[in-house]
Amino acid sequence: MTTDPAPIVLAFDTSGPHVSAAILAGDTVLSHRTEALARGQAERLFPLLEESLAEAGLSWDAIDLIGVGKGPGNFTGIRISVSAARGLSLSLERPAIGVSSLEAQAAGALRPCIASVAGRRGAVFAQLLGQDGDEPPRLMDHETLNAAGFAAALPAIGDGAEIVAGVTGGAILPSTPMAIGIAQVALSRRHQETSRPTPLYLRAADAAPARDRPPPRLE
Repeated sequence: MTTDPAPIVLAFDTSGPHVSAAILAGDTVLSHRTEALARGQAERLFPLLEESLAEAGLSWDAIDLIGVGKGPGNFTGIRISVSAARGLSLSLERPAIGVSSLEAQAAGALRPCIASVAGRRGAVFAQLLGQDGDEPPRLMDHETLNAAGFAAALPAIGDGAEIVAGVTGGAILPSTPMAIGIAQVALSRRHQETSRPTPLYLRAADAAPARDRPPPRLE
């Protein structure tokens, strides 16, 4: 009796000051790379994916599924990764699934817990992941965290866990590496998800149009 080979999942994320990629064959991690990078993610992403494929001994044609971090996080970074996933999905004719960075870091964690992603100026993206359902993710500062009513007994997880635990007093759990978590969640949804990845924005874009009037037009 033969068994089907484990599906190959390529996952990546640029929603924070990093570029991260992982390749999994079912539950087995074939490659995992993360680089701290505040700028230049668009230029670094595809070389990193090529390096990951080489490390795993695979070609692009071997990929069965694409997982991508859809946020929340940095506006520009989310656009980079989601656009790349859509392009790869079209060119490779493989499905692409967007995964929240909150869910990814909490992949495999016992629920209920509070998943978190650090934001700017002490803010945090936080989401209560429950046993019977999840609350919507929110961008929260210290005041709104205090008012949120998170149970003190709930553990916090993710790269914003210290901020959350500092308010709730809960324990801090180790996080799943972002790209690996994205791959795991995407794999669990490969028979459910049918729409293309869509960014998850919880705050306004980092860039704004210039307020100054444009220079006069010369005839």
